[in-house]
Amino acid sequence: MSTGNVYADLDFVDAGSMLLKAQLAARISRILTEKGWSQTQSAQVLGIPQSKLSMMLRGQFRGISEAKMLECLARLGRDIRIAIGPEHAGVGQVQVI
Repeated sequence: MSTGNVYADLDFVDAGSMLLKAQLAARISRILTEKGWSQTQSAQVLGIPQSKLSMMLRGQFRGISEAKMLECLARLGRDIRIAIGPEHAGVGQVQVI
């Protein structure tokens, strides 16, 4: 049975962070596809090397922080909002909506 987080299902220690990065990378990828930009052009706009962008888009994002990915989204003209919800029992979740 799945937990809803493939990284947790595979027993990654940093499963929450990996899922968040995967969600951010998917959003960045979708935006770049919509714009029809090449990886070279995209990397220039995002302010990262093309090789790092390529790795991120292939799901190899261990060397890229969540903060850098949020910065990439801002460079793509997206507003970033962080909302802290009410307290509830158990551990809270971080997710991309």
